[in-house]
Amino acid sequence: MKFFAEKSIFPPPEKADPDGIVGFSRQINCRMLADAYYNGIFPWPFAEDELIPWVCPHRRGVIMMNEFHVPKSLQREMKKFPFSLKINHDFNAVITNCATSSRPEQQGTWITSQLIRVYNEFHRLGYAHSFESYMPDGTLAGGLYGISTGRIFCGESMFFKISGASKFAFVKMVEILKSHNVELIDTQMVTNATASFGAKEIPSAEYLKLLHVFRGAPLRLADQFPNTLNQ
Repeated sequence: MKFFAEKSIFPPPEKADPDGIVGFSRQINCRMLADAYYNGIFPWPFAEDELIPWVCPHRRGVIMMNEFHVPKSLQREMKKFPFSLKINHDFNAVITNCATSSRPEQQGTWITSQLIRVYNEFHRLGYAHSFESYMPDGTLAGGLYGISTGRIFCGESMFFKISGASKFAFVKMVEILKSHNVELIDTQMVTNATASFGAKEIPSAEYLKLLHVFRGAPLRLADQFPNTLNQ
């Protein structure tokens, strides 16, 4: 499977309704995901067993790589963290932990069982990647996952079991993506955590212009980097 440049199966993202929704589906598969991310759209379910909204928010959270920065307090903490990083070592554990992590700002999770199944397959096809923080004893401490499309990386969700683990994975991920000439991280929205790294909101029209310049085939991270990276 590859990203297809021909006519999308989705309505144009520019025609999203006031909530950013471009359409609904009952099912989801990897072909739909490939098409969606290539065109600036992503699934955002409300709950299990309901129609799946496909959205392109009117305001998009992004981190431009040339504006990324690590807060000084985190720079000091990074030197003390006991974590090591693994890439694509246990994608299912990462997405499952993201789905079950408690988040004070939201009720429930948008990562449904159907999404877990399909994103695992998307990962096996080389489009979805996980960055995982491990303790010295091999315990998974935190991590994040996202979708690669050319020089854009679409961050989906992160979690931590041990304080600092997801931030460690994020910083190390950025180092790796920079080395692959990635220009932009799509954070979808701006949170306190992403804002501390330089995330900002831009209009959907501006995001789509950047997407058309930077989008392309997914990175093959596992082929070019060792599976374990120490801090």
